[in-house]
Amino acid sequence: MEKQCTYLIFDESVARSEPAELSSGLEAADPKTKIATMKKIIILMLNGEQLGSLLMKVIQFVVPNEDKTLKKLLYLYLEAVEKRGPDGHLLPEMILICNMIRNDLNHPNEFVRGSALRFMSKMREKDILEPLVSSLRTNLEHRHSYVRRNAVLGIYNTYRCFEDLMPDAPEVIGEFIDGESDVSAKRNAFVMLCNCDQERAVQYQLSVIDQIASMGDIIQLNMLELIRKVCRQDPYQKSKYVRAVFGLQSTASNSVAFECASTLVSLSTAQTAVRTAVQAYCQLLSTHSDNNVKLIVLDKLSDLQKKHPEVLKGLIMDIIRGLSSPNIDIKKKVLDLVMELVNPSTIDEVIAVLKKEIVKTQTGDVEKTTEYRAMLVQAIHSCVIKFPDIAATVVHVLIDFIDDSNANSASEVMLFVREVVETYPRLRELVVGKLTDFFPSIKVGKVFRVAMWIFSEYCLTEQEIEGAIATIMASLGSLPFVDDETLEEAENTKVQQTAKAPAVLADGTYASQSSAGGGTSLVSKDEAPSLRSLLLGGDFFLAAMIASSLTKLLLRLASSKGVSKEAINKHVGECMLVFCGITRLGLSGVTPSRMDDDCKERLWLCLMMLQDPYDERMCEIWTQKCRQSYGTLLVQKQKSVAQQAEDKDEGKAKIKAHADDLLSFRQLRGKGVVVTEIEDEDALDMSRATGAAEEEDFGSRLKRVMQLTGLSDPVYAEAVVTVHDYDIVLDVLLINQTNEPLSNVCLELATVGDLKLCERPQNYTMAPHATLTVRANIKVSSTETGIIYGNIVYDSAAQGGRGADSATTEGSSMVILNDIHIDIMDYITPATCTLLQFRCMWAEFEWENKVAVNTSMTDPVAYLRHIVACTNMECLTHIDDEDGECGFLAANLYAKSIFGEDALVNISVEKQRDGTLGGNLRIRSKTQGIALSLGDKITLKQKSAESAKKP
Repeated sequence: MEKQCTYLIFDESVARSEPAELSSGLEAADPKTKIATMKKIIILMLNGEQLGSLLMKVIQFVVPNEDKTLKKLLYLYLEAVEKRGPDGHLLPEMILICNMIRNDLNHPNEFVRGSALRFMSKMREKDILEPLVSSLRTNLEHRHSYVRRNAVLGIYNTYRCFEDLMPDAPEVIGEFIDGESDVSAKRNAFVMLCNCDQERAVQYQLSVIDQIASMGDIIQLNMLELIRKVCRQDPYQKSKYVRAVFGLQSTASNSVAFECASTLVSLSTAQTAVRTAVQAYCQLLSTHSDNNVKLIVLDKLSDLQKKHPEVLKGLIMDIIRGLSSPNIDIKKKVLDLVMELVNPSTIDEVIAVLKKEIVKTQTGDVEKTTEYRAMLVQAIHSCVIKFPDIAATVVHVLIDFIDDSNANSASEVMLFVREVVETYPRLRELVVGKLTDFFPSIKVGKVFRVAMWIFSEYCLTEQEIEGAIATIMASLGSLPFVDDETLEEAENTKVQQTAKAPAVLADGTYASQSSAGGGTSLVSKDEAPSLRSLLLGGDFFLAAMIASSLTKLLLRLASSKGVSKEAINKHVGECMLVFCGITRLGLSGVTPSRMDDDCKERLWLCLMMLQDPYDERMCEIWTQKCRQSYGTLLVQKQKSVAQQAEDKDEGKAKIKAHADDLLSFRQLRGKGVVVTEIEDEDALDMSRATGAAEEEDFGSRLKRVMQLTGLSDPVYAEAVVTVHDYDIVLDVLLINQTNEPLSNVCLELATVGDLKLCERPQNYTMAPHATLTVRANIKVSSTETGIIYGNIVYDSAAQGGRGADSATTEGSSMVILNDIHIDIMDYITPATCTLLQFRCMWAEFEWENKVAVNTSMTDPVAYLRHIVACTNMECLTHIDDEDGECGFLAANLYAKSIFGEDALVNISVEKQRDGTLGGNLRIRSKTQGIALSLGDKITLKQKSAESAKKP
């Protein structure tokens, strides 16, 4: 018999309890004191404490008590107490317990009877159950349903464990279920028949097949379970049950409706059955209040979409109603599913719904409005790529959001508009006109930059160019940007930035002192963001974009026919004044940040270009090459999307089984065979829950064996480390290599990091040269490299013959174990995100680990491939191997852990003059552990790659 499972419940008052104190509490006359003492005893026993010595005290002072609460605690205590002695025989005290249980089974109070029957439903001792069988039978005829339902469970347990005690139990329960009116008692009886006598259960089910819809939901669920079980065993029985399942579909219970939908899909692949199941799922998605249920329903719909896409395409508008949920995860799953199902016949309706949803985000009542709006923009973007004809209907809706104060949302919309205007030239005039109207209300610097880039590349007519220049000039305002008084005041108050000697603080630490070097802000806090205010705030990257855009517009204007040189020269003079004003502002020191060298060089280049705006060769470079580069980038992006869609289609069109393939018999196949039939869904779920689906063959297990002790140690130990997502299982093999028996052998383990042991160590006795397998379960709570260390403690009659790693303490010996390092790669999976999301996370995450490039590789692309392979991350930067060799490379990598943690890596590599690679890898994450662990992994893999290159 296996011992009772133990778990830890920390209670300071309980932890300090002594056996003598507990014994005096049981002897107290006050029932409340006894109740409190019994609770302490039960908690201590569940924590693994051995309190069998109190059994006679419990029998003497608790059993005679008639208090109902104490009676219930007594039966809980009897469930946990050890019932057999060291010799394996039943304790003699249990005879007294049998007499008490018999009296309680005949007690006039139904609660006492029910408590006793509940205890019998959990008892596994034949010697205790045998004298109580007759009393157990009589409780089936009790007037109270509470007693009858527990009596059925007691009979079920007795028959399942010891069939010879009640060989006629199925017949008795079969007669009982026919005359029973209580739903719970009938459900318990039906469960027993399903597991003990399935044929009798099927006969009863067929006899009431037309009445199932009127039964309670708890028995309906078991009926559906039996239907699936029978149909898996004999598929020809499906026709008997389809009509009954259809009848249950309209039930008011959500759980029954969900199970009916799953059963329908397993019974039939007809479109009518699948459509009914999908409608039931959609109803749950729209009406159920539990977000977890909605997520499960969406997973079911995603599975059905792979097998029956045409059915789901017809019900896409029912699925899209799931966007009404306030949970952002549900919205994301719904949008992903809708994007898979959208087709030419439903695109207009889907776009109409997406438009309404994106308008709703303006109210601010939706949870995580900004993130949701970005998801909607991406969904509309996907629809435009698939169906270009709808681009004109969505651009004017999205462009209204470029004046949003949220940088991420407005930038996402603006980038989408830029892509649309390049891909669909017929929308150029509409986009340029809308941008001209909305330009003064833009509040984000990045949106300003993209808008001015669109002006400079897509304003082609004289009227459009003149309008764009006027719009930018109006947003900049009048010159100068900073007057002489402000400059003079700044010169007088300017403090040179100098570093002084370290100062000693009050606590004895050192602190460096430096003076402030930046100027004060020229922008009022109450002033609305605008192009001028951002410029005065020190955004000189935006200043460089202003200069480039105005220069491109003037070059286009100069190359167009019909424009007088006087008009061009006038615009050139105005723009030169603006550039000089920006340069003066940047060098004055009155802004929070000074102008950097790149911006100064860009402004100087623009001034040089405006000296001769009629140079055709330079005009071609400025007005055509940039746009061509962007077009090339979009082509590469579209190729990547098309390749992903093609790979997905190939996966769908892949032949699942050839005519000459071997037949797979479910009863005969091994555990490693993948279950593909939907009829085996329940069996697959059970195997996943028990871990059987992830079992490996013996050869693969050998690769994960780690030696923990030396071969000359008295106790040899080795472990097989298995990682199951949130759990780590250690199967430790212990071998007694001495000629003496070892007692009190204990495997003591400890952890470093976010690892927690689940059980207390137990003591074992090992015969000479005996083997023992000990399993240890460890919970993982975060993604970081963990360490498991420990030792083996044992008592031996002879203390000689120890190895080098053995130690002796007073009365016992110890063997130190080698450390087990848990690899972070077991918890990281590749993931994708947009460039905007990557930048937002990069700015948000506070933990950064910087790793220097140290490798013998000479090719930057090969180095990037090596890092991607060894870190199990996804490269977000498109790298084309056909572009030839390059001396530098910058790329972004992204991965997600099973705990939902994000890991970001930026690689900046450059080939140096001696041919070696130099640079840095910067790792950022929200937690410190993943940043440090990933950095250690990269450092180790760099060295391993270097050693692998050496002959």
